Amino acid sequence: MMITGKRIKKAYKYLLHNGLEATVKKSVRRLRHENDFPYDEWRERYEVTAGDLQNQRKTNFEHKIFFSIVIPLYMTNKEYLKEMINSICAQTYGNWELCLADGSGKNSPLTDILEDYTKKDTRIRFCTLEENLGISGNTNAALNMAKGDVIVLADHDDIMPANALYELAKAWNEDSTIDVVYSDEDKISMDGKQYFDPHFKSDFNIDLLCSMNYICHLFAFKKEILEKTGTFRKEFDGAQDYDFILRCCENAKNIHHIPKVLYHWRCHLDSTASNPDSKRYAFEAGRKAVEEHYKRVGISARVEHSEFYGMYRTIYEWQEKPLISILIPNKDHIDDLEKCLNSIRKSDYTNYEIIIIENNSTEEATFSYYKQIESDKIHVVYYEGEFNFSSINNFGASHAKGEYFLLLNNDTEMIHENCMRELLGYCMRTEVGAVGARLYYSDDTIQHAGVVLGFGGIAGHTFIGKSRYDLGYFGRIVCAQDYSAVTAACMMTKRSAFEKVEGLSEELRVAFNDIDYCMKLRRAGYLIVYNPYAELYHFESKSRGLEDTPDKVERFNGEIELFNRKWEKELEKGDPYYNPNLTLDNSDFSLRK
Repeated sequence: MMITGKRIKKAYKYLLHNGLEATVKKSVRRLRHENDFPYDEWRERYEVTAGDLQNQRKTNFEHKIFFSIVIPLYMTNKEYLKEMINSICAQTYGNWELCLADGSGKNSPLTDILEDYTKKDTRIRFCTLEENLGISGNTNAALNMAKGDVIVLADHDDIMPANALYELAKAWNEDSTIDVVYSDEDKISMDGKQYFDPHFKSDFNIDLLCSMNYICHLFAFKKEILEKTGTFRKEFDGAQDYDFILRCCENAKNIHHIPKVLYHWRCHLDSTASNPDSKRYAFEAGRKAVEEHYKRVGISARVEHSEFYGMYRTIYEWQEKPLISILIPNKDHIDDLEKCLNSIRKSDYTNYEIIIIENNSTEEATFSYYKQIESDKIHVVYYEGEFNFSSINNFGASHAKGEYFLLLNNDTEMIHENCMRELLGYCMRTEVGAVGARLYYSDDTIQHAGVVLGFGGIAGHTFIGKSRYDLGYFGRIVCAQDYSAVTAACMMTKRSAFEKVEGLSEELRVAFNDIDYCMKLRRAGYLIVYNPYAELYHFESKSRGLEDTPDKVERFNGEIELFNRKWEKELEKGDPYYNPNLTLDNSDFSLRK
């Protein structure tokens, strides 16, 4: 890399603005050629401009949504309080009220500041509580003051960017049926000068929400939702917002996500983000909140802490033990097949049958092996014709007796005995159509942790090549969640759902048939779930080989074109479980350049 005067000036400017540590880290990234776009540079390129804000102030919406911004106070740092209130006063949308409930007591040190603001702006109102009622009680006191059509929740020391309420008003003007809105967010340093750790979120994702409170801030809802949901509950203090968000989402028919940073969360040194041990009680309250959610919606499940703070694992406790038909296409490679079968035999779920779908094996040893293994539990069926993954699995399904199908590659190996139970637990939910697993290459790096539309121009696996022990972007490798698709190298699906969408599309012989199948399920109203607790090794298409001949390349390109035509609108719209602020150039959820 040539070092020019222009580069030196740019580096010096970056050093002055961001400090030595950030400059060194950026230099190391550049030297390693890492695809890491610093957030300060991203903000400079994409954040709303002064001109945009000026235009927003001139906007005259048809529906004048009246917002009540509800904030509990308790011995708040005075400077942070002023910055928070000032950020609301600076909103480009002006039809709002600020409802502040101060739990600092009768002799509150905040009273003078609050009185001063109420004199300057009649939209600001506050009440002083006789005693601290806790975070839930103080919030409820602020909620009691609210008169707006829509309620917006915020914390007492954070900051709302000037376009926050405008974006909320815009969303509700475009779709009046919205019940709940949330946005992306980032963190701001204690001195208010640095923005970092942006969280660019999925659209509504109930299974991710049951794994962690990914919604958090900014959160707004129609007042009617409050009437159905009820107020904050003291027994969930520490995770009172998590409990409240879950209950709001249960009562909402239309949950809308705005993929813009509309909230700056001030990061304290003793916050759960930087010192998680300081709030273990909050994580336990969060676990109880998720467990209570399952009880309310009638799902038999218990919730456990994952090995990572603030993330939860759902374990379903269905009483039924339905038959699973495991469909394994095979062509020779009996060593791989035997390893796969041995791992299945170790499973702690025993109500299954295995259907091996033979397709054009040429080795005598293969057929001898079939004779050795066939039993009441293992059946071999013979598919005649050239390789067509969709046709082969549809053929296998026609011989299956189970209520659930497990599509499984012959070059996979289940790592833990609970793999099938993990897949079945999610798949038995009425609204779930298919469940995928976390797959590793033999070197313990990620091969599959869900599929995102748009990766590589069409669709691709997330977090490829990351360590098996990596958390991923905001925990997305290790959290159960909804995705647009999962790979059929290991995919469990309901027979009823499989039949409803007429199985796999046979015009897609080799590529994208599993993604297409998931898209058909989603169109039919089903969810597709990725469960990281179902773990397998995948030794990656050993039995079929590479796209290494002109015929294979032509076929592959044809399938790309077919998939593009079939799902053109969905591809153009973008993956709802990803975020337009993140790159499609690689699978690591890094920032869009």
